[in-house]
Amino acid sequence: METKKCTTLEEARDAIDQLDEEIVKLIAQRNNYIRQIAHFKSSIDEIKAEERINDVISRVRAQAIELDLSPNLITDLYVRMIDGMVESEISEFRNAKGA
Repeated sequence: METKKCTTLEEARDAIDQLDEEIVKLIAQRNNYIRQIAHFKSSIDEIKAEERINDVISRVRAQAIELDLSPNLITDLYVRMIDGMVESEISEFRNAKGA
């Protein structure tokens, strides 16, 4: 991962704004996959797959450490994101099953 060396505050802020746009797009794409997954599950308990959630958190924490980023920050972000996406998946599941 390479970060461009900026020479002005504006240049650095523009780079951050571009990254933010990409991050939001990636989160939306992740959520679209989560909604697809709802169609492969047979119960809400299956949606709340604690083992899978723990695996994801462990993986992203390890990646954060590798990238010299706070693992606690990444954990907090992912816990919030996953909680919201689980709700989205439950809603999709209920709509698909007519429940």
